[in-house]
Amino acid sequence: MVWLAALLLLLGALLLAGNHWLTERRRARQISLRLQGQLVRENRFGHWLRALGNSRFGQRSVSIDSETQALLSRLGWRRANERALFAACQIGTPLLALGLAVFLQEVFFPQATHRWLAPMFAAGGGYLLPKRILAYAAARRQKTIAVEISTFIPLLRILFESGMAVEQALRVLSTEGHKLLPELTRELRLLLTRVDSGLELGQELHKTAVMLAVDEFTDTCVILHQLIHQGGGAMKSLLALKQLLDDRRLTRLQEYISKMSAKMSVVMMLFLFPALLIVLAGPGFTAITRAFAN
Repeated sequence: MVWLAALLLLLGALLLAGNHWLTERRRARQISLRLQGQLVRENRFGHWLRALGNSRFGQRSVSIDSETQALLSRLGWRRANERALFAACQIGTPLLALGLAVFLQEVFFPQATHRWLAPMFAAGGGYLLPKRILAYAAARRQKTIAVEISTFIPLLRILFESGMAVEQALRVLSTEGHKLLPELTRELRLLLTRVDSGLELGQELHKTAVMLAVDEFTDTCVILHQLIHQGGGAMKSLLALKQLLDDRRLTRLQEYISKMSAKMSVVMMLFLFPALLIVLAGPGFTAITRAFAN
């Protein structure tokens, strides 16, 4: 118990020092904002998380892993504040899991042997949990973008047939299509912002396709790149791509239905077949038992 009290005192001292450092940084930031003529009111907890993520250790925890950076880009978290928030979660979750494991072990299992085992597994799980959640969210966003491409291509064809160029059509969809294509229009707005700063549209389409890593969006960007440089002949390609995507979606749905039917067959065999067997074979079995009893 002595070492536990010492550990709690050390954690309290670290928390006080961290709170003092974060308060000083918050005051310095507020002074700089007031000197610039801005007044920003933000949540203190969110400010603490951002300050923890912007620290040297937080930035190193994100920059040292290229996979994490790629997942953040696929999720759409490309701003410094969003990356700092994830870095704070990456640092704070293992510490929180470690403290929770030590507390639960001291309360419920005070006589346990190998006392270091549970805190070690808790810290490891807390370190891996934010990245797994990030990978799951990025995969869901990729699936959402792949579904939105099926609506994006017909809208592009309509705008091309009305006489618009590629950049004009993308600008119209980025401003008017946010209700139909929420994730895709967000990427288009970021892409067009970089184009407005002087970058080339075809290169930015290629970079966005590589960053998102969605096959449907990559194929569409290839056709748009062809349309930018050649100026025509891409309408048939868009129509063929739309038919191909519909065939892929139909194939996925058929696979899903076939797997679902197989799962339902297993459920029926486990639950319905025993009840049916009892109903059909029950009277004969009871008659046989009575005959043997007599």
